[in-house]
Amino acid sequence: MQHYPFTSALITGASSGIGESMAHLLGQAGVPTVLVARRTERLEELAARYDRFEVLTADLNTVSGLAAVEARIVSDAALIDLVVNNAGFGTSGLFHEIDPDRLHDEIGLNVQALTRLSNAALRVMIPRGRGYLLNVSSVASFQPAPRLAVYAATKAYVTSLSESLHEEVRGTGVHVTALCPGLTKTEFQSVSNSEAYASSYPGFAWLKVDDVAAGGLGDVAKGKALSVPGVIYKGLTVVAGVTPRGLTRRLSSLVQRSGQ
Repeated sequence: MQHYPFTSALITGASSGIGESMAHLLGQAGVPTVLVARRTERLEELAARYDRFEVLTADLNTVSGLAAVEARIVSDAALIDLVVNNAGFGTSGLFHEIDPDRLHDEIGLNVQALTRLSNAALRVMIPRGRGYLLNVSSVASFQPAPRLAVYAATKAYVTSLSESLHEEVRGTGVHVTALCPGLTKTEFQSVSNSEAYASSYPGFAWLKVDDVAAGGLGDVAKGKALSVPGVIYKGLTVVAGVTPRGLTRRLSSLVQRSGQ
């Protein structure tokens, strides 16, 4: 059984994918966890499997939902020392053809909600001198992604914010990590309407969701700024850092077109 330094946790987007996998890992390790998502039934099924799991149904794109989660993070009644900002979604397609309201919601969830909950977490963790903040980003944050333009832009924000906060809290006893997975089979493909070209990638390019979840939890526990699961993706992030941006844009465009 894996042991973590966390005494309690809160995970957004806990009803599926990486968030759900993290919840299982924490439950198996005996870490009390607050599960946050919109789908109450899924959360209750998950919570029933572990002791001291709590369900908090909330839509983070609403004022009331975001306020409820923020209040739970800062509550002194039951302290939270690990916050995982996992909730998010993407939109695939040509930018000018996408519903602007959907893009508004995508930015609201991926950027605005994550920012507010990160702020809430650090407001209480830093005075305590202890805490862990894990923001789920993507390898898409390291380069442009035509046809996933807004998603990549929001994740670039998440990675940049998390790295900045990692340095801000250095020496305080608080750790901030950006988890940047590559291709991982979750509900993301269906929600983002990217299943058509996702199927064109070879099997070795896909990460197992449990490996991504375990890597993220392990790396935030170790105090790493970035968590990039998989040898392939670690290499790609290095290449992205040294490749001319014009070439990176062109290669990204060709990859997207090859999957159409």
